[in-house]
Amino acid sequence: MTPDQPKGESRIDPITAAVIQGALDNIAIEMGHKLMRMSYSSIIRESEDFGTALTDAEGSQLCECRMSTPLQSGPIPGYIRHLLKTMKERGDVIRPGDVIMHNDPYGGASHGPDVAFCVPVFHDDELVGFSATTAHHLDIGALSPGSCGIVDAVDTYAEGLQFKAVKVYDQGRRVDPVWYILEANLRAPHLVVGDMEAQIKAARIGADRYLELIGTWGLDKLRAAHADLMDYSERLMRDAIRALPDGDYGAVGHIDGYLDDPDPARKDMPLAVTLRIRGDSMVVDLTGTAPQIPDKPVNMPFEGTVDCAVWLTLRSILLDSVICGNIPQNEGLTRPITIVAPKGCLANPEFPAPVIARFCPGNQLADTLMKALAQVVPTKVSAGIGNLRIASFSGFKDGRHWVHMEILEGSYGGRAGLDGMDAVDTLYANTRNNPIEDIEMHLPLRVNRYELREGAVPAGRWRGGIGSVREFAFLNDGGFSIEGDGHKYRPWGYDGGHDGRTASITLVSDNQVAKDLVSKVSYLKARPGDRLICLGPCGGGYGNPLERDPEAVLHDVREGYFGPDTALGDYGVVVNETGVDLAATRAERLSRQ
Repeated sequence: MTPDQPKGESRIDPITAAVIQGALDNIAIEMGHKLMRMSYSSIIRESEDFGTALTDAEGSQLCECRMSTPLQSGPIPGYIRHLLKTMKERGDVIRPGDVIMHNDPYGGASHGPDVAFCVPVFHDDELVGFSATTAHHLDIGALSPGSCGIVDAVDTYAEGLQFKAVKVYDQGRRVDPVWYILEANLRAPHLVVGDMEAQIKAARIGADRYLELIGTWGLDKLRAAHADLMDYSERLMRDAIRALPDGDYGAVGHIDGYLDDPDPARKDMPLAVTLRIRGDSMVVDLTGTAPQIPDKPVNMPFEGTVDCAVWLTLRSILLDSVICGNIPQNEGLTRPITIVAPKGCLANPEFPAPVIARFCPGNQLADTLMKALAQVVPTKVSAGIGNLRIASFSGFKDGRHWVHMEILEGSYGGRAGLDGMDAVDTLYANTRNNPIEDIEMHLPLRVNRYELREGAVPAGRWRGGIGSVREFAFLNDGGFSIEGDGHKYRPWGYDGGHDGRTASITLVSDNQVAKDLVSKVSYLKARPGDRLICLGPCGGGYGNPLERDPEAVLHDVREGYFGPDTALGDYGVVVNETGVDLAATRAERLSRQ
């Protein structure tokens, strides 16, 4: 708001502002579609693990692609702010035609494999914004193949190549030495470099579209629309917080850490959240979270991971788009929220502590925040989520490396009025699954099984989501590593709902010897015929199972989720050959009161 502008007076009429915002959103969506279609790797093309956005000249977000993952689009303003800071410190000048690469995990990036390519936008010789794309890359030159499953890095230097505001195009001219370094240090440059070039092209398309929009509306109107929409988003969030009862609400969750490590400080690590609600603002205090691990990469960058996990959870629960409709996604939503995380804890590590495996801890932090919110808005949260895991498969065939990243789905807990969602990415990780056909067409892997778990449904008035079963078989020599969690701590049930089910991973060798693995697996070699069996976690149940609709229980039995014995034992529902025996069910449930 300008100093001479009366409080509450709009800079622009709301209809024009909405039209401009819609046009900006369409630019980000077009960037996303173009990036997907041009990408080489399935992690971008199929899983949609990317982000696209436009920002103003200072890094304030104008729009983002809605189909991208929050953990990719959300950090883009931080990328831009640190890019600007880094270039200013070294006296580097941003010019038209530049393309700048950035992946500093202590400089806005979520972690090193999420590389941003930023195209500055100039109008009448003035820097007016950036068009940026981010994407997860299959290999970033780390100590073991793949960019996930790196669970033993001793510091950030062991996590792969770091690019701190590096120009890959300088005034339109390709900076060849940078590309030579990339091609020489990546295990799968035919995939990774191709994906990077797709990012650049998509970012340039966004820059062109943004200039076209400026030509249509004028820069002043675009800036006015952005400022008003930020204020609008802020008002919505403040109204939502004001509707909550003042008070302090706490919750504690845990991550497995390194369950096979003899050092107790490396496992069973708490994540603590205290919400302090006062009027129309909120403090999310993470004091009590475990100290950082100086030489294991499960630490979470405060900017790029922790802040995104907090903001996404609060926005999703307090301003549910199903209820509130379309809400402009910008920093106005974060103005009423302050995040406190002591320096040196898992949620605010100090350089050079490694952070590449921050994915599962960050998702568990979001789940713990939701557990605290359950005390304030119980009908808006789900019970505990089943966390995700990432498997990195790799090998060397026909003279070059192949690398594949597979996100193993989790599941949601039950919600008021709805069962938990089965076999799906949760919270800030809304990537899609890879089709079996795509995997088997491009890789020396076979998917023997892809199905829902049977007999593992967490009971509740609204049951927990069911995890998946994934079985991969190696057809050639190769290897794998796993970045995961949730093998020890069960997702929490709510209001009488049962706790969820933990995940598991089993390696079956070609001679049929089975070995159970922990949730974090350093690189292991595999031979043809070896099979990796991954059971996904099941989310917690919501509400008393004895209050579940008997017809819903019958549906679960007929779908094969569980049998009549479980229907009776967990739900007090008597199922026979013809359906539900209502009289016997009423008697059974009355006997348990």
